[in-house]
Amino acid sequence: MALSVDVLIVGAGPTGLFGAYYAGFRGLSTAVVDSLPEAGGQVTAMYPEKLIYDVGGFPAVRGRDLVKGLVEQAAPWNPAYLLGRKAEELRRGDDGLDVVLDGGEVVHARAVLITAGIGEFTPRPLPAGDGWLGRGMVHFVPSLDAHAGQDVVVVGGGDSAFDWVLALHPLASSVALVHRRARFRAAESIVTQARELGVRIITDAEVTALREGPDGALAEVEVQVKGEEPVVLPAHAVVAALGFTADLGPIENWGLDIHQRAIRVDSTMATGVERVFAAGDVAAYPGKVKLIATGFGEAATAINNIAVTLDPEAHLFPGHSSNL
Repeated sequence: MALSVDVLIVGAGPTGLFGAYYAGFRGLSTAVVDSLPEAGGQVTAMYPEKLIYDVGGFPAVRGRDLVKGLVEQAAPWNPAYLLGRKAEELRRGDDGLDVVLDGGEVVHARAVLITAGIGEFTPRPLPAGDGWLGRGMVHFVPSLDAHAGQDVVVVGGGDSAFDWVLALHPLASSVALVHRRARFRAAESIVTQARELGVRIITDAEVTALREGPDGALAEVEVQVKGEEPVVLPAHAVVAALGFTADLGPIENWGLDIHQRAIRVDSTMATGVERVFAAGDVAAYPGKVKLIATGFGEAATAINNIAVTLDPEAHLFPGHSSNL
């Protein structure tokens, strides 16, 4: 039996999560689908430990904590989370839309809100890690505590790679970073911080092999340094922080007006497709500023207009939440 909801939100980043809260506030049932296995979108995938300074009400908030708060905010309305799933096909159904997920599951929604950010993330592969994903290699760290007492090797040279190094350093038995170049894309301040902590940083090098121990679990990695003999590092875990590619994927075939990976919307956040709305970084209109704070407001605007679309007798302005 297909899942049936009032609103299907495509994208579980901050905008989508706030949309799930606001839909519940308006009395609408909701499901949230995202290709990543964790809620939080780009924040979780790329900078969960970074401090964010431009979210209203927080002088500074860590990315992971912001996502946790948004999930808790939506929780009283029990949104259904379909994580690690892709929204592939949009069809016109009875009283709404049918969205086909990878694997063939169909979600029936009376309206769809696309909050896909900059698109579907695909991690850049670590060639030596073929076959190791989920067996000791990850692209981002769902739980820091899972690596307490472990030897961890982080591969990459960007901000996210150094974010993982700094976050894991207090918990792990050891943390080393391997980067194929001598220069880093990461901000100099966090590179300096890692060096001052004594993190082993190996540059002009590539991980060439992951090897298991007698128990079959990951035990070590081989690193080839340019012009030198290979180095073997102990490793219970490898974080392949090589970045992500992003595109809108199947959404591009939904008949939407898309320009430069963004969906054109009007002032109600409606797209040109009936009952399909968009908010956050994926939505485009003149004067658009891409901020998390902007996405929150757009999500509220979209959901309130969806409420009126689904029930013409409903009020656009729902009243103040402080009065509930």
